[in-house]
Amino acid sequence: MARAKTLLEQLGFEVEAHVVPADLVKANGMISAVNLIVRKRFGSGGTTVALNAHGDVVPPGLGWTHDPYGGEIVDDPERGKVMYGRGVAVSKSDFATYTCALLALMDAEKAGAGLKGTVELQFTYNEEAGGDIGPKWILDQGLSKQDYAISAGFTYGITSSNNGCLHVEVTVRGKQGQAAMPHMGEDAIEAATGILAALYAFRAQFKNKRSKVPGIDTPTLNIGLIKGSINTNVVPDLVTLRIDCRMIPEEMGYDAEGELCAIVDKAVAAYPGISVKTERIILAEPLIEVPDSEKLIGILKRNAEAVQGVPLYTDARHYTKRDIPTVLYGAGPRTLMEARGHNSDENLRLSDLEKATKVIALTLGDLLCG
Repeated sequence: MARAKTLLEQLGFEVEAHVVPADLVKANGMISAVNLIVRKRFGSGGTTVALNAHGDVVPPGLGWTHDPYGGEIVDDPERGKVMYGRGVAVSKSDFATYTCALLALMDAEKAGAGLKGTVELQFTYNEEAGGDIGPKWILDQGLSKQDYAISAGFTYGITSSNNGCLHVEVTVRGKQGQAAMPHMGEDAIEAATGILAALYAFRAQFKNKRSKVPGIDTPTLNIGLIKGSINTNVVPDLVTLRIDCRMIPEEMGYDAEGELCAIVDKAVAAYPGISVKTERIILAEPLIEVPDSEKLIGILKRNAEAVQGVPLYTDARHYTKRDIPTVLYGAGPRTLMEARGHNSDENLRLSDLEKATKVIALTLGDLLCG
């Protein structure tokens, strides 16, 4: 955050740094959070457009062949200049996309373009944990009010819908015992195995539920983290599972959490002496188009390619929940897998960064001239 603020100020911008209160930060599992806002007004009146990207990233993980925090640029014979680094595509790249697009708009104003309206850069640091103390907090505090919003996305498609996401933690409690006399304990791992079997059986049904939004397939469920027991010779008394469930746009309002809890409770009932607790970690509702989105989509579409959906959850939903027309568009390849987002060797073609910047600049010009 501090580095981004310094670089923006070196470009001549006045940067607002909004510190999120410590209690909210702690409640969201973070140590600190500061959101940055840059406001540039053109003329009087007109449209206000927010450009939102997030600077927080997931840990690098294993398998990198480049320094995950090096920002190394490599000349690729097929792809041109490619930058490698954690967050380079998701979504620190759009700090540059949106900033450079705004600089281009300022140059157009100096050249005599009749612009009316305001552009806000909103650079936040909580998307990977749900965005509640990022864009949502900015909006809740009344720090910003906009007519349109564009959130970080990829160069080759305008995204107007995306999946929702539910993260829950399931805590399975049994009774510790000596491995030589396992009947004296209550095996939490055995019960967790039953829960896992029930969840995977539930997941198998998803193939019959398909979204009508291009680019989005089916709901998904993934058990991404399991922890349990204290030693090999001990009957395990505690197991925790972390579950990631993605809801398609058509499931807006669907109680995914309630259904998961019911599945877990039914499965654990077969294991006497075992108790279970299910706790929500993140609930992000799907992104759907709101009224008046057509104008923003139409302007972007003239300069980009296709309107589609993505099987992700993003901060964009915090804007649409307030009926602010919002799409995802920014620097990136045709697919998330090509960018290797949340994977080793995350990367970005610099030509895609340039293309996205031009499209955003032209779109801002249309919105502020309209």
